[in-house]
Amino acid sequence: MRFKRNGSYTLNRKSKTKPNGKKPPAEEKKQYLEAEFTKVRVVDFDLKELVLLPREIDLNEWLASNTTTFFNLINLQYSTISEFCTGDTCQAMTACNTIYYWYDERGKKTKCTAPQYVDFVMSLVQKLVTEEENFPTKYGKEFPNSFDSLVKKICRYLFHVLAHLYWAHFKETVALDLQGHLNTLYAHFIVFVREFNLVDPKETCIMDDLSEILCAPVPPTPAPAAPSSPNSTPSPSSHNHVTER
Repeated sequence: MRFKRNGSYTLNRKSKTKPNGKKPPAEEKKQYLEAEFTKVRVVDFDLKELVLLPREIDLNEWLASNTTTFFNLINLQYSTISEFCTGDTCQAMTACNTIYYWYDERGKKTKCTAPQYVDFVMSLVQKLVTEEENFPTKYGKEFPNSFDSLVKKICRYLFHVLAHLYWAHFKETVALDLQGHLNTLYAHFIVFVREFNLVDPKETCIMDDLSEILCAPVPPTPAPAAPSSPNSTPSPSSHNHVTER
């Protein structure tokens, strides 16, 4: 079974990145951890069920379809605040206590602005997911031996973008009333990469506080009380029963 996979970013730069773990001078208050914001979602079901591999689907097909979808959704989410992410406001690609540097194909290390970094990431991912030899879409075409490492690379880069959105642009996201979309996208992505071990926990640990809140299992919905018979006499306690939803 084949999935149609289309990218949405049109630039074509080539580069690769590595985080260096360098800590900025001070850590700001994490507004995105406040309960009034973490409780906002656009879905209320268990995302674990959404990422599980269906029995009739090939693993690589499932990874390719989901990875391409996350690329498009994260690119779209970033575009909502891109006008606020400039070389002046974001002079480095930061997320929590990490500054990400760009490494080109020759291994040259560059400290670039956040919009430049995101541009490099989206350009590279666009190139990878649209190349037939990397993400085959034609029937009978096999996935390359390097497919697993390619997916892990893409997911690591996409995590950097999500982390920057929370760290540097959550205020603008709230102003646009898009925190529910960002929370749901982030939780879905983290549950997915955890399910298939696609990103090293050492990479995502900078956002563990948020991940544990957003990825907590959804509590079961209480069963509705059975309606009483028209001729039955309600018990004294039945008048005080309240069902929480």
